[in-house]
Amino acid sequence: MNKKNLAIMLSRLEKVNFRSASLEQYETDSEFAATLLWNAFLHGDIQDKVIADLGCGNGILGIGALLLGAKKVYFVDVCDLEIAKKNAYKLNLKNAFFIQKDVREFKQRVDCVIENPPFGVKKKHADKVFLESAFSIAQCVYSIHKAESQAFLNELSKEHGFKVSAVFFSDFFIKKSMPFHKKKKYAVKVGCWLFEKPVT
Repeated sequence: MNKKNLAIMLSRLEKVNFRSASLEQYETDSEFAATLLWNAFLHGDIQDKVIADLGCGNGILGIGALLLGAKKVYFVDVCDLEIAKKNAYKLNLKNAFFIQKDVREFKQRVDCVIENPPFGVKKKHADKVFLESAFSIAQCVYSIHKAESQAFLNELSKEHGFKVSAVFFSDFFIKKSMPFHKKKKYAVKVGCWLFEKPVT
């Protein structure tokens, strides 16, 4: 498996048909997901690790982690998980566990969280809820946020005893999927943050 093959496999996953604007359920681009996952893999945070994909949607991040050798992945979402299940089963992936509940109710300790949370545009602090949930169950968190949130993220991570170990910025393309979308595709400047809790 290499990054290119990973992106190709992720691009073939079935998409979630219904998306909620209030929950900011936007599709994660396969190229972006592959870059995030490949960086995490090279950093030693995927292979043989127990991972949680919070707000998993169609399962793209968690499935990518399993393809790169994760020991176990918990797919957590408040919405229906049938598409994520179907995608995992089609690839004959083992050690995939699907849990339909609010991320705040998921308390299982894991090695690493990989998530694409709501940006907090429609519902203020929705991104904060996801990050605080991630901080409570793992010492390593990869999370996607709007680039303009950098100062807020730095402060929040400090409050919870985490440090920003790395961040890469990129355009995140959102395809027309909501009634209020006027364009076929929107480019949002985002960052992928790696938060780590120092070992004491």
